[in-house]
Amino acid sequence: MDTIQRIRPDGLVVSPAFSHVAVVPPGATTIYVGGQNAVDADGALVGGDDVAAQAIRAIENATTALAAVSATPADVIQWTVLFVDGVDLGAAYGAIAGRLASPEPPLVTAARVAGLGVPGALIEVSAIAAVMR
Repeated sequence: MDTIQRIRPDGLVVSPAFSHVAVVPPGATTIYVGGQNAVDADGALVGGDDVAAQAIRAIENATTALAAVSATPADVIQWTVLFVDGVDLGAAYGAIAGRLASPEPPLVTAARVAGLGVPGALIEVSAIAAVMR
């Protein structure tokens, strides 16, 4: 095998938003992106209490991190998304769904949490990506 595979097996729910299994072959470079919040380059929170605006900025920050190692969101194998309990998940996902769309969607883990490390942050995303080099 010389390509990264994202698989949606028969017998499991089929979703255009996520796959269930990923297989990364030997020789791929694995990239880990730590938790990204909706902060600017100075560390100031942007988006206020608008979870959609924060979601967009968090994904933009993750995309910037990926670009630093010549990767893109299409190379992401798994996204982990943490939401502060009580936010509108539909608004958050709706704001970023188009940026994450792929013919072979990544795996996605999402969780509600009591709070995040950045005061006022409503969402945090991290990623595992892989590229064949």
